[in-house]
This record gives sequence, C-alpha cells and structure tokens, in this order.
Amino acid sequence: MNALKTKNLDKHFDGVKAVDNLSVGIQKGLITGIVGPNGSGKTTLINTLSGMLRMDGGAVEISDVKLSRIKPHHVPSYGITRTFQNVRLFEQMTVLDNILVVLTERNLVSAFFEKHNDFHLKKAEATLRHVGLWEKRNQLASNLSYGQRKLLEIARAMVMDTDIYLFDEPFAGLFPEMVKIVSTTLKQLRTENKTVILVEHDMSIIRELCDHVIVMDAGKLLTEGNPEKVLNQKEVIEAYLGE
Repeated sequence: MNALKTKNLDKHFDGVKAVDNLSVGIQKGLITGIVGPNGSGKTTLINTLSGMLRMDGGAVEISDVKLSRIKPHHVPSYGITRTFQNVRLFEQMTVLDNILVVLTERNLVSAFFEKHNDFHLKKAEATLRHVGLWEKRNQLASNLSYGQRKLLEIARAMVMDTDIYLFDEPFAGLFPEMVKIVSTTLKQLRTENKTVILVEHDMSIIRELCDHVIVMDAGKLLTEGNPEKVLNQKEVIEAYLGE
C-alpha cells in the first residue's frame, strides 16, 4: 500500500526541469531512499512534497487524496513532517523549549505557558533522551554543536508523531556515534509503521537502512527497487560516475 505517490510531477526553474514527469510510489511503513547525482532533483522533490515549492504539473496523492497543490501550512494536516539540510531551530530558546513548541501545536506563547504539562514534559524527555540531548535540555539551541543541532531537529520531527517523515540528508556532518543514533531513530519509526523518505548521499547508509530505493537523474526516475540490486546496476553507476 502506498502512503504517498506522485503522478507526472513537474517542477522547473527558468525552463530547466528539476523534477521531470516523475511518477513514483512510496510504500507505507518502509524506509525509502531517494538517491542520485548532484542536481538530480532529490531536494527539489522533497521541497515540492512538503509544500516549500509549488508543483508546476502533475499531482501528489497522500492516503488516496489527490493534490495538485500543497500549501506549507497544510502539510501537518496531511500527516507529513520534514527536516532540512540547513538546520532550522529557535536559536534563542532552550533545547527543551524547542521540543515543547512542537508539542504545543507549534505555538511560541503556548510553549512557555504549557511547559509544565506532565504529558508534554514526559514525551519531550523521552525524545531528548533517545537522541542523547536530555542533559543539554536547558542550553540554548544556538550553543549546540552542528551535530547536536541536527539531532535536535530530528527530535522535533519525531515528537510530531505524523505518518510520513521526509529527511533531507540527516546524516551529513555527523560523527559515527551520532550516525548510530539517527539510524536507530529511523529504524524505530519503521517499527511504528511510519513511512520514512530519506535523501542521502552515503550509499552504505542507504544499503543498511532502506527497504526500497528510488534513483533520480536529471529530474527523472532512472530506476527503483531493492537497494543492493539497484545500486549495482550499470546505469546507476554510470549516472554517478558522470557527475
């Protein structure tokens, strides 16, 4: 069963098609990797699916609801959350308050007035402990290291408890210990029957984590299937060597 699928999806910039007539299905409860050489359209696809960019043609279907336009403020109601290549946090709020903002319907005022709600605090604590940031809960987000900031953004995505998670290069710049934490987090989401879409350059991570992989090249679908089989295909190797 597909949690999400695209039908003839197009996105272009000044005549250049970053996503070109793309039709793919993302299976529910699995980790699907989106890979391809630089400029293949991976991040543009994620930005379109999350409403950051307006699609120029085609449609996206989420849980059998067909959409020809996705507005960013409607994305949570579709059961989608995402992370970014460039971490986006509330810099002058503590690590804990960055989580509580999400748990209190992403309302800054509510985050402060409801921060002692036991349910919210317990959920925030469990999530921060999972990513190894509970001991830093009272630090400002701006004082975290790059890797810790990425972990905090992933924690913010986790507590939203949605159906579909879009991760755009969550492993970039992380030390091996942090890579293990993020890998465990994504596997945990899969055990909860969540759908994970992962953009990643490290093929060893794709092989370890992904149940299915979609390869893009010049905005088009090149091939898709089992990671071990797909990543060894001649056309995939040639696409990467041609970067």
